[in-house]
Amino acid sequence: MGKLTKNQKLALGKIEAGKSYTLKEASALVKEITTTKFDASVDVDVRLGVDPRKANQMVRGVVSLPHGTGKQVRVLALCTPDKEAEAQEAGADFVGLDEYINKIKGGWTDIDVIITMPSIMGKIGALGRVLGPRGLMPNPKSGTVTNEIGNAIKEVKQGKIDFKVDKTGIVHTSVGKVSFDAEKIRDNAKEFISTLIKLKPTAAKGVYIKSIYLSSTMSAGIKIDPKSVEEN
Repeated sequence: MGKLTKNQKLALGKIEAGKSYTLKEASALVKEITTTKFDASVDVDVRLGVDPRKANQMVRGVVSLPHGTGKQVRVLALCTPDKEAEAQEAGADFVGLDEYINKIKGGWTDIDVIITMPSIMGKIGALGRVLGPRGLMPNPKSGTVTNEIGNAIKEVKQGKIDFKVDKTGIVHTSVGKVSFDAEKIRDNAKEFISTLIKLKPTAAKGVYIKSIYLSSTMSAGIKIDPKSVEEN
């Protein structure tokens, strides 16, 4: 590990070793300890008491963040010609079908979300090797395979995200930017964590929320007391 800068040392000094902060405290503190010159993302990492290798303990879902992600989300709508105008009006960045399927086959993935229709999934299945590793494969469970193309695009643009527990039992997602007010960071993080709690698998035994950490890009993690999430 390289030497810490003066600002990084000052930031670390603001985190009390071994202390669990309330979500409200952490949402304000993460802004204080961020030293990047760019508008860093604010991330939440939650370790769950589940075994993701077992299908009945897989945790996956979607959540609409009250204040959005702060990111410019690039959406590709793969749809039939009769849905193209709807997709464009809803704010899709790219709209089409065969030409974009061919571009993806050629390695193009300069997008964040793909929204498509059930009738087209047969064509998209062949793109799994390109889209799967990048987390771009449309999925009905995340609302990205639907005939309501316009609504799905608007929701994604307004802050709807999907998440999935990884093989180590951790769910990681971004819940905003450091430029957000602390209250907005807290609202978004609370909505995400509350959604995770609602998705607890019935097969999961023991402690479900094992740990929660809030951090920004390149900052140290702030440990959060899970009990504080539901506080007003």
